[in-house]
Amino acid sequence: MSLRLRLSLTLGAAFALIWALAAAWMLSDLRNQMMFSLDQRLVASARMVAGLLEQLPTLPSKGEGTHFSAEQLNIPGGMACQVSSLRGEILARSHNNPEQALEAEKMGFHDQMIDGAPWRSFTLARGDVRITTADRQIEREALNMSILLAASVPVGVALLGCLCLLWLGIGQGLAPLNRLREALMRRNADSLEPLQIQSFPSELKPLLDTQNQLFQRIGKTIERERRLTGDAAHELRSPLTAIKTHLQVARMTEGSARDQSLARAEEGADRLHRTLEQLLLLARVEGSLSFDDGVQCSAEQVAKLAIQDAAGGERQRIKLHVPNVLSAAPLQMPAVLSIAALRNLLDNALRHTPGDGAVDLSLETTGNRVRFVVRDHGPGIAADDLQHLTQRFWRNGQSTGCGLGLAIVQAIVQRCACTLHFDSRPDGLRVELTMPLQPV
Repeated sequence: MSLRLRLSLTLGAAFALIWALAAAWMLSDLRNQMMFSLDQRLVASARMVAGLLEQLPTLPSKGEGTHFSAEQLNIPGGMACQVSSLRGEILARSHNNPEQALEAEKMGFHDQMIDGAPWRSFTLARGDVRITTADRQIEREALNMSILLAASVPVGVALLGCLCLLWLGIGQGLAPLNRLREALMRRNADSLEPLQIQSFPSELKPLLDTQNQLFQRIGKTIERERRLTGDAAHELRSPLTAIKTHLQVARMTEGSARDQSLARAEEGADRLHRTLEQLLLLARVEGSLSFDDGVQCSAEQVAKLAIQDAAGGERQRIKLHVPNVLSAAPLQMPAVLSIAALRNLLDNALRHTPGDGAVDLSLETTGNRVRFVVRDHGPGIAADDLQHLTQRFWRNGQSTGCGLGLAIVQAIVQRCACTLHFDSRPDGLRVELTMPLQPV
């Protein structure tokens, strides 16, 4: 079912129900007013007859009574009039049909059956006579129905007209959606530019903004995939070429030269493996994949796990400094990401610390955040190069890594509301990484 038809049915049904209730109320009130007017006509006719009787000759006191015509008594057509004495004798009447006399015992209005038909009567006592006027209920109902029908036809026509205008108005109101649909249909499959639609209603503006934001996210995702593909193709080509070259040399040589070529080929395979792992981790961090596995770690646990994962057998070079007072609250981020970020910082520090120099790792909690400080004792980084540290595959002349470690750290920082700060000093690089803690 289309939105236009659904809205028309819903609003039309509500509209018709309100009109029907209003019409029923109006027609009921009109019927009551009509019946009241007909009753007042009986009262007015009885009083008029009473006034005429005072001007006529004296009525006989007995017998079957005198018959007057309706014109003589000025009785409207369709009505009956009867004049009777207080003893019940009929003195005068304006009708021969019905044959049965009208009941005049009760004063005021009275519903009675005469000759098998319902009548509405009114009896007025004036002196020693009673004047009774009456009309048939069937004629009253026929008159009432004709009036109600005449009043209901305009109401029905107005209701149908309003429903038609409602259908047209809903169609006009939904026209911006049709323009949006047509704009989307006219776009190329590769077009990700924001939609520009003039005179768009404010109620639908959030829909347009959300659609444009979706295009932006899709564009960023495609750009990220293209960049990842290009970077992977560029960076993996070198280790693959080196592995192939060393294997070819090993095939053509013997002895120590062959062993050396195989060792270098193995080193190239390890580097290729590390690069692939870093690329996959970077793609996952920059994407929308979830890392929440339900594991929660405190800051000290994250530091110890990162030290275990960092640089294999060089873990003893890392000196952990834990203060006496350290919050035991778990980190408000996936444990795998916090460990990966700190591990990459430690790997980078170990790689740039010459010889067997130590790398310092300090922890400090401030409020609801924990700060990890990683300091190496290498030559440091030039001030102009600090801005390039988190770029993909950027390496200075002395680095032997793949250039993805700090880029992954930056991606984790952006995803998990962390902060990252580099401070290069003559005796080494100082890196501060802060992570949020769960509220206690």
